[in-house]
Amino acid sequence: MTNHTTVMDFILMGFSDTVEVQVFHAFLFLMIYLLTLLGNLLIIVLVTVDQCLHTPMYFFLKNLSFLDVCLISITVPKLILNSLSHRSIISFAGCVLQVLLVIHFAGSELFVLTAMSYDRYVAICHPLHYDVTMNRGVCVQMVAVSWLLGSIFGILYSAGTFSLPFCGSRKLPQFFCDVPSLLKISCTNRHITIDVSVAIGVIYAIFCLVSIGLSYIYIFNTVLRLPSGQGRSKAFSTCMPHLIVVITFIMTGAIAYLRPVPDSPRLVDFLVSVLYSVLPPSLNPIVYSLRNKEIKAAVWKILWKLSQYKYYGENNRTSI
Repeated sequence: MTNHTTVMDFILMGFSDTVEVQVFHAFLFLMIYLLTLLGNLLIIVLVTVDQCLHTPMYFFLKNLSFLDVCLISITVPKLILNSLSHRSIISFAGCVLQVLLVIHFAGSELFVLTAMSYDRYVAICHPLHYDVTMNRGVCVQMVAVSWLLGSIFGILYSAGTFSLPFCGSRKLPQFFCDVPSLLKISCTNRHITIDVSVAIGVIYAIFCLVSIGLSYIYIFNTVLRLPSGQGRSKAFSTCMPHLIVVITFIMTGAIAYLRPVPDSPRLVDFLVSVLYSVLPPSLNPIVYSLRNKEIKAAVWKILWKLSQYKYYGENNRTSI
């Protein structure tokens, strides 16, 4: 039984074989992970408690932050644990779960980003119909569709990948389980099931990209015709954070999945993997908080309430 379990394990590639370097990487990624969690959870809390942020745009942003928390939590904690324990082993079930959840949350995030572009299109190009078109029911349905599509792709990709035989080396050229690396170590060149899944995924990605592109073509066309320079500036300020996040997410994902998997990974290959799995979730709260006046105002409002609560609490204790 023990031998069977060992055979079914996969070996993940590490950044270095040196213990000191592994510990350094562990603490570095721990800091990045905690800051990413803090930033995204802060956005979730702010949008939940502040009535001024109860709009479709921030509803989608809250869901995007939740997906980012889930996405980075699938890969980075395992990397930190492996670096601190100096072991790079993941079980077969754990590998299946990583593939399933990474594809699920990435697919869901892509649709949420598409929904956010449509929200900006309606707000800027059809402002009089915005409240009717982007009502709460429509927003909830869009998020539900994103989760449904993400789960379908997660199941398709994981089922297609792990239906392949792995009879050779179990050493993955990656620090987490992803589809290209698993296909690289499979002992067959016939990947019909996963090829079909990838083709469906490419069609889905193209649909989302075309939708986002068309939305921004109409948005920029409308914004450039606005007579007021202040109106143009406000419209661009609400679109640019989303556009930055979309470009980052798509470019890092495309580089990670479209590049050929090397036989012997170099440092640059690991950096590309880090960009894909860590950069988008950690970048989103920075982009939206630094360029968003409403988020800044909500932060200051909460800090003011906390200071007032502390002030009155100390006064009450003094009077008693």
